Amino acid sequence: MTTRTVSAANGRRPTPASLLSWLMLVPCLLVFALFIVWPLGKSVSLSLHGSDLFGRPDAFVGLQHYRDMLGSADFRHTLAVTFGFVLLTVIPGVLGGLAIVLLLEQHIKGIRVFRTAFALPFAFSVASASVIFATIYNPAIGLANGLLGRVGIEPIGWLTDPSWALISVSITTVWMSIGYNVLVLSAGIGAIPAEINEAATLDGAGGWRASWHITVPMLGPQLFFLIVISTIQSLQGFGQIKILTPEGGPEQSTKTLVYSIYHTAFANNASDFGAASAQAIVLLVILLACTAVQFGLLERRVHYK
Repeated sequence: MTTRTVSAANGRRPTPASLLSWLMLVPCLLVFALFIVWPLGKSVSLSLHGSDLFGRPDAFVGLQHYRDMLGSADFRHTLAVTFGFVLLTVIPGVLGGLAIVLLLEQHIKGIRVFRTAFALPFAFSVASASVIFATIYNPAIGLANGLLGRVGIEPIGWLTDPSWALISVSITTVWMSIGYNVLVLSAGIGAIPAEINEAATLDGAGGWRASWHITVPMLGPQLFFLIVISTIQSLQGFGQIKILTPEGGPEQSTKTLVYSIYHTAFANNASDFGAASAQAIVLLVILLACTAVQFGLLERRVHYK
């Protein structure tokens, strides 16, 4: 046996198939490096430098941006608002989508019309949905205060009262996400074998009892997916906050971490890209931590078919 044969037998010499595989991976790796690795590295570098009047990095400051940020009461308030926004959007959005899907599975006349209506918000962009809700929340001509007035309740400053601004933005966000949640959960219900429901009916477990004990557990993968995705989307939410409550709302009641990054880097001719990049890195760490916790606590409870 020659040396060349032994080398090939040991797999040391790449085969044409393996070379072709690596060659086909090159475009994907280039895109990943260009749009993920390089921006991340640039953000880390910016977070370790100061910025001049034009936002260009100048002096190396090390971890000073992080120390200033973590020691700031304003930043702690921003984190509290961010996590409050996540709680006010993820839980109602997922549970609301689940409740709607379970209702749609009941034998109701004209149910197809309701399916279309509940899935409709998925077709709206963030900007168009925000403009619609800005009109609904309008203190003078808005539908929300108009309905409250008919039942004798005083008008509410939906976007001007600090105690209501975050709730109002959260309601808008839930409405925007509910259509997608309904579509995902509807697809999950469609994948449940019909024999399971038939067996449950024969055993006397029908209606809501079957939905709670059979349908909901079998929707575990879809619910887990929606919780993770909704959390990421809420942590990155920006458009509806910017349109409905400019400048972070009254008394910064809607100033989330993403809005703080925008405000530090771009708003009012600001150009402190170093401090903004440090906040972006912290946001990335929070995203990774939340996702890791969700996978650690929730995925083990999910039963995949």
